Amino acid sequence: MTDVPMLVGCDFSSSPSKRKPIVLALGHTHAGRVHMQSLQRFDTLRAFAEWLAQPQMWVGGFDLPFGLPRALVEHLDWPCDWEPCMQHYAALSRAEIRDTFKAFCAARPVGHKFAHRATDGPAGSSPSMKWVNPPVAYMLHAGVPLLIEAGVTLPRLHTPATQVTTRIALEAYPGLLARELIGNTSYKSDDKAKQTPERFIARKQLLQALEMGQTRLGLRLKLSHAQHDTLVDDPSGDSLDAVLCMVQAAWACVQHAAGDPHYGLPACDPLEGWIVTA
Repeated sequence: MTDVPMLVGCDFSSSPSKRKPIVLALGHTHAGRVHMQSLQRFDTLRAFAEWLAQPQMWVGGFDLPFGLPRALVEHLDWPCDWEPCMQHYAALSRAEIRDTFKAFCAARPVGHKFAHRATDGPAGSSPSMKWVNPPVAYMLHAGVPLLIEAGVTLPRLHTPATQVTTRIALEAYPGLLARELIGNTSYKSDDKAKQTPERFIARKQLLQALEMGQTRLGLRLKLSHAQHDTLVDDPSGDSLDAVLCMVQAAWACVQHAAGDPHYGLPACDPLEGWIVTA
């Protein structure tokens, strides 16, 4: 089993803390089942970076954008090749990013303030230039440089100079899989006042559907009773989101095993990237 990669699902935070850590779900896939092994939490970006840099073999789904909209990049006259664009972006402060993106939006008509990537439509995801609710622009700013620094391969976007492809990172979006299973029902909140019995029930329904394999991905999630309770009992939904990303990574692994070198990602704009399973 040494040549079978570990599965990773990552619920990312651009400002992790003990209260709101980065959560990783780790597991493996076998015969159409996704077996969860453990959850790991990191309350600093440096601790997460140290985990990424470890010499191990994995395929991961990461809940953060890997690229910016081409329309935005061209308008700002930033580099239109992915790696130079990311280097330029990483060199900016969050305040500079916010001010730049605010000015871009202010000059555009109501209803079309944000620029979108091509993948946002089919994935139903927020534009990667959003700096609030959720601050995905800051997640890209914090996360992608760590992946590059660790020498991770990002299919369709970036192959490290070493050409070692034992760690594969894919942009994932848990909301895409959750909506397929329970529609637009809300299952999580960081606001204690909104951590209701209804959201608790929604998490149970979501997990049951995953365990029954009720998705177009053709995979069934396998959990212990204790793991099931841990996921249901996390009202923030961060642990469950990490698991949803892990299932998306499992689907990508299956595509690769069937001969797809791009892990199920379609041909896409090499500046913007694509969300796996969208």
